[in-house]
Amino acid sequence: MRFPFLPVAALLGSLITLCVGTSLAKGLFPLVGAQGTSTYRIVFSMLILMAFWRPWRRAWQWSDAPLLLLFGATLGLMNLLFYSAIETIPFGLAVAIEFTGPLAVALWSSKKPLDFVWIVLAVLGLALILPLTGSAQDLHPQGVAFALGAGFCWALYIVFGQRVAFQYGALATPMGMLVAAIVVTPAGLWVAGSSLFNAQWMLAGLGVALVSSAVPYSLEMYALKHLPKQSFSILLSLEPAVGALAGWLVLSEQLSTQQLCAMGLIMAACIGSAATSGKDSASH
Repeated sequence: MRFPFLPVAALLGSLITLCVGTSLAKGLFPLVGAQGTSTYRIVFSMLILMAFWRPWRRAWQWSDAPLLLLFGATLGLMNLLFYSAIETIPFGLAVAIEFTGPLAVALWSSKKPLDFVWIVLAVLGLALILPLTGSAQDLHPQGVAFALGAGFCWALYIVFGQRVAFQYGALATPMGMLVAAIVVTPAGLWVAGSSLFNAQWMLAGLGVALVSSAVPYSLEMYALKHLPKQSFSILLSLEPAVGALAGWLVLSEQLSTQQLCAMGLIMAACIGSAATSGKDSASH
């Protein structure tokens, strides 16, 4: 079987642009805060997706609202919490902590004995990251809490996302982004105030939305269409490592040996879970 070079390259390109874009977004934090930057990303991404998909052409019903509201609110909170997390803790570690959300979803529905190994690896990784010892390597507790909250929202996003994707297809994303923008914008206005309408910073926010949302999501959709689910999930588990590399190159963020080991354990748990679940699904 021929190696699927283009889909793999697309997914790796998605990870790189997403992580670099998010790293660059931190440059806006001193100007409009994590909340204002999250508002830029969500609002501009929503406008781009609305223009592309034009969801108003569909006949929407009031009965569609509850599920779309849950999906969009979860999406908005996930972005807001993650940006709040990387305001105080390194990017790569925040991604690793956030990954425990989808990992929990994957392990929740499985009862294989081998899954206990992935749970142990994830718990060990979190134990090395969480601020429990009072040492200089400990991370800011608030940042860790935000990352865990983002992971919880990611888990809910997967659950709600599967339902809206089944019912509304590609139109679920722009509609979800619309709700997310409504959820996030008040927080951005509360923190940044009128600074949020600075033309120069808005242009930078548009760049963040393109590099960290529009481009990576488009590449990800192409990869998802052409790669087996197992391969996609395993490659996606590389995101914490790509995030750590982007944080080091763009933001000069340094990780200790303990933190690198913690990130490696969580990545191993994600890769192992994806690999074994792929084998199971192939056998049915």
